Amino acid sequence: MSLTLKAITTRLGYQQITTLSSATALTVPAVDVQGLNCRPSIAIITPEAQAVRWRDDATDPSSTVGMPLAVGVTLQYDGDLTKIKFFEQAAGAKLNISYYA
Repeated sequence: MSLTLKAITTRLGYQQITTLSSATALTVPAVDVQGLNCRPSIAIITPEAQAVRWRDDATDPSSTVGMPLAVGVTLQYDGDLTKIKFFEQAAGAKLNISYYA
């Protein structure tokens, strides 16, 4: 999948989530790397070790329900970052997330 990064202008932070055995939301940063208030509008999300599933419709994903995201495949998400949740398809999944505006 090719990413379209034209909208990215400011790097706002990074997060790694290592526990995905229950539906897990992103921890969207409220300040950027310089400590200034921010509001990320894009998250670049890549699973590591195990595939995950995600939903952003106010319903929690599970190991069998939700949009699958394979290991090493990147999701460029520009919806409401406070609504998306993830769940591992098998134990040991991790997510790497970078936030941008």
